[in-house]
Amino acid sequence: MASLSVELSTPTSGKYTQPTGLFINNEFVKAVDGKTFETINPATEEVITSVHEATEKDVDIAVAAARKAFEGPWSQVTPQERGKLLVNLANLAEKNIELLASVEALDNGKSVVMAKGDLGAVIGCLRYYGGWADKIEGKVIDTNPGTFSYTRQEPVGVCAQIIPWNFPLLMLAWKIGPALATGNTIVLKTAEQTPLSGLVFATLFKEAGFPPGVVNIISGIGRIAGAAMSAHMDVDKIAFTGSTVVGRQIMKAAASSNLKKVTLELGGKSPNIVFNDADIENAISWVNFGIFYNHGQCCCAGSRIFVQAGIYDEFVQRFKARAAANKVGDPFAPDTFQGPQVSQVQYDRIMGYIQEGKKAGATIETGGERHGDKGYFIQPTIFSNVTEDMTIVQEEIFGPVCSISKFETEEEVLKSANNSNYGLAAAVHTKNLNTAIRVSNALRAGTVWVNQYNMLHHQLPFGGYKESGIGRELGEAALSNYTQTKTVSIRLGDALFG
Repeated sequence: MASLSVELSTPTSGKYTQPTGLFINNEFVKAVDGKTFETINPATEEVITSVHEATEKDVDIAVAAARKAFEGPWSQVTPQERGKLLVNLANLAEKNIELLASVEALDNGKSVVMAKGDLGAVIGCLRYYGGWADKIEGKVIDTNPGTFSYTRQEPVGVCAQIIPWNFPLLMLAWKIGPALATGNTIVLKTAEQTPLSGLVFATLFKEAGFPPGVVNIISGIGRIAGAAMSAHMDVDKIAFTGSTVVGRQIMKAAASSNLKKVTLELGGKSPNIVFNDADIENAISWVNFGIFYNHGQCCCAGSRIFVQAGIYDEFVQRFKARAAANKVGDPFAPDTFQGPQVSQVQYDRIMGYIQEGKKAGATIETGGERHGDKGYFIQPTIFSNVTEDMTIVQEEIFGPVCSISKFETEEEVLKSANNSNYGLAAAVHTKNLNTAIRVSNALRAGTVWVNQYNMLHHQLPFGGYKESGIGRELGEAALSNYTQTKTVSIRLGDALFG
């Protein structure tokens, strides 16, 4: 049997204790079957450690713990106290920001500087939903003088949550914040590629004061533990962030089991539009950030770049230089912008798309090759001379790869921008306010940025149109994912019906 922790070290945090068990009922426990799986350092391709692997049996145990907490102690905790607990959790995350960011960089491969930025957003998100906890309100509805009617916003119950590997702790916060604020209990599965930071974060729940069973965090394989969560008859709600392919499977499982409530934040192939009158220097900076941030492993990445003809040639040359200047390398180096892709599977997938683009006749303006000889590093890659039917233009690559196209008119670029099965995000770069509003309103996307990119904020709803998902995360909008409306109607007086 594997132990429940191991001593590890990172260049920025030094030595630390890494939990490796399943976090259920505020304790780390062994997996029922005793199985473990390895997690790999993507910068070195070496094994970091092994963690316990949850199977259907462990999911059953975690769901039972969450159900017991929901019907027991958690149901007696006041909204005000729920808010305090979320703020406590945020404060503990802030206290441990160096360690949490370091573990994220170790396991995910992202720059530790970027990981600290993620932790800032984690802390903000938890505090924001801590503030919402005592502001969940119903309504009194006046139907007639003889009846008193009102609504209550009640928690859904036991919520299963499955998070991705690209932003492990940020997605954890996005999921648990609104769920806990509204009084639900949780079974959350981390991605099999990046289980470590979630397990370290799990140690904070007990310290923050959450009762046992309110939050349970398990490590496991999607097709086993994730599938068991999706089909579980005692799970009331499932939330998933990841690929559209897996999102479809989860929705089918939810429908085939107990018709559990579903929210999905899925893939994207987002257009980034630059008009002739844009501030070209600022636009290049934001376009670079829009696609190469987090190694291109971002569901809303601006991977389809459209530049108006008047500035196209200059833009391409300057964008090539900017992309080539991105520092690719050691996640723990302070000047690193782009680390490795998360896994060998992801590296191979991205390189396959690059080869597909070359075969299809697209031109590589810069990049297109492996970076270095160790680790899953890929050069920032820009394709030009693309057509809309090319695979690299239609399919989500989820890596540091983009296409750039020339357009003449607003009508033309809107048609191209909306020519996608996805609709998660988009951006417009222009100095003309009329153009900005007109184009933003015409884009079929859940979020449109103007003269910026990837500027997510916990107060702003986020989610997709079309095959990019169902429901919204963040902001007040996320609360509706985790509440259900109960109507109570009371007859006043002694009058008989009829």
